[in-house]
Amino acid sequence: MIRLSKTFLMGNAAIAMGALHAGVNLVAGYPGTPSTEILETVAKCNDGSVYVEWSVNEKAALEVAAGASYAGARTLVTMKQVGLNVASDPLMSLAYVGVKGGMVIVSADDPGPISSQTEQDTRHFAQFAKLPVFDPSTPEEAYEMIQDAFAYSEKYGTPVLFRPTTRVCHSCADIQLHETPTVHKPEGFVKDTMRWVIFPRTSYLNHIKLEERTPVLSKDFSAYRFNQLTGSGKLGIVTSGISYTYLQEALEDYTGQVKVLKIATANPFPEELALQFLEGLEQVLAIEELDPVLERALTYLCGKHHLPVQIHGKLDGMVQPAGENSVESVHKVLEGYLGLDAIPAVQLPEPPQMPVRPPVLCAGCPHRASFYAVKQAMKGRKAVFSGDIGCYTLGNAMPLDMVDTCLCMGADVTMAQGLHRIEPDTVNFSFIGDSTFFASGMTGIVNAVYNQTDIILMVLDNSTTAMTGHQPHPGTGMTMMHEISPRVSIEAILRAVGLTSVETVDPLNLEQTIQAVRTAADKPGVKAIICKSPCIAVSKPAKRLQVDESRCVGCKQCIRELGCPAISLKGQKAYIEPDLCFGCTICAQICKPGAIREEDAQ
Repeated sequence: MIRLSKTFLMGNAAIAMGALHAGVNLVAGYPGTPSTEILETVAKCNDGSVYVEWSVNEKAALEVAAGASYAGARTLVTMKQVGLNVASDPLMSLAYVGVKGGMVIVSADDPGPISSQTEQDTRHFAQFAKLPVFDPSTPEEAYEMIQDAFAYSEKYGTPVLFRPTTRVCHSCADIQLHETPTVHKPEGFVKDTMRWVIFPRTSYLNHIKLEERTPVLSKDFSAYRFNQLTGSGKLGIVTSGISYTYLQEALEDYTGQVKVLKIATANPFPEELALQFLEGLEQVLAIEELDPVLERALTYLCGKHHLPVQIHGKLDGMVQPAGENSVESVHKVLEGYLGLDAIPAVQLPEPPQMPVRPPVLCAGCPHRASFYAVKQAMKGRKAVFSGDIGCYTLGNAMPLDMVDTCLCMGADVTMAQGLHRIEPDTVNFSFIGDSTFFASGMTGIVNAVYNQTDIILMVLDNSTTAMTGHQPHPGTGMTMMHEISPRVSIEAILRAVGLTSVETVDPLNLEQTIQAVRTAADKPGVKAIICKSPCIAVSKPAKRLQVDESRCVGCKQCIRELGCPAISLKGQKAYIEPDLCFGCTICAQICKPGAIREEDAQ
């Protein structure tokens, strides 16, 4: 195939370009690190022929893509691993119904975890749903493999899972791009109720087909180009994903014999290839991140065929049970397994002392003001503050200390209801962001209204999806493709579902916000306060503040109570770093001596 010159791309960009070159027609997703840049790259690089949207959540994204796929379109759905939980309802049914146009669902796993609630392994979902899963080990593979995934999807009429991990998503490499991308023209939707309507009888018959398909796919995957068997000897290593590249580096100077099996498709497991690998082996070491999926597959295969091969890995403690692998961790395991020489210790000079930078809300962030106002309003009262997934999770840090629970997106609203039922004398708050409100908060609010629960809903509306890179959402009035759309009103939704106590405040006006919270706390039922102020990343500084040293008494109240990274001590006086200050004025509002003023306003 004719190729262009190499292009340096991030793994996520490589996945996006691979989808474009496979002729994708529609891309839908929900932002979530480490997957976000895939959809953003498609939006930037397509010629206008590909429809791209940020959906309100992962479930909606998968269902939009399913409809398009039924019409013969090639579709891509993007999310992180916990997003697959949200999309699991349509996913499980779609596995039975199948697709017409190729559908690839990218679920980016996050070993560590680096930016996620859990170390969830998408390969289990593939096994659960009986779907093929592709597991690239490099950005180069990801570019090629996602094109294969579309082809397999159409060949077998099934959705396909695509499982890059954080280091594949965010590492960069030279990618050889195809000169002539595939052009895919959907044929349109053809009515067929026996195919597209999921009846119990149809599902039963389709389940049989799924089971019959599994060994066929397994055989097909045994010949798949990215499932590779190399080497020889009595000892074997099975690996996948980024761990394969770590293994290659760890084995660079190894002169002994070892058999290596690289698995790019963990489900259905390529049994024929695996049996070739196991032939003549005495022991196998499984090196993989997250769960022991490959290890269990080989253990099962040895039992099924009565093979006297010992399988090692996470289950017997030879490989670390959680977290990321690395070249060093893989080498350490191989020191015992293959007798590799230990990596010699390298004497390096002491690194310079770096400043301690704990996770903290940005200087000028309106969420700091919202949390502080609620804290002040609730002084002397018993209150629980249920939080959610987003920047505002950082409200748990001292000195704010305003996030008592955080489970998953939207859970703040419903957990507050459960807490109220057990402790009705407690004022229960739920803190939710504007993007999360649309993604998963609305059903919980309806539940609260329907069941007449006393909670105070604090909607922290900063007009963006801040934590994942400032993506638009239904409340911003703009789509992913920068088209103007109706701005969905959070206040109107709240009133429409039955709330009678809804107030919108500017959290940077502390007195107004504190009074709104106190008033709401004395009312029965569901109350909502919308704290509306833009994220500093999508707005400009209003002003800059400075400390009048002649007025500052060194009480440190501004530091003790706010935790703003722009404020520090200079000697015994407070000091505001001008390059960090965004002019929110919260520090000025709480400064009793009146020592904090606008710049040059003394």
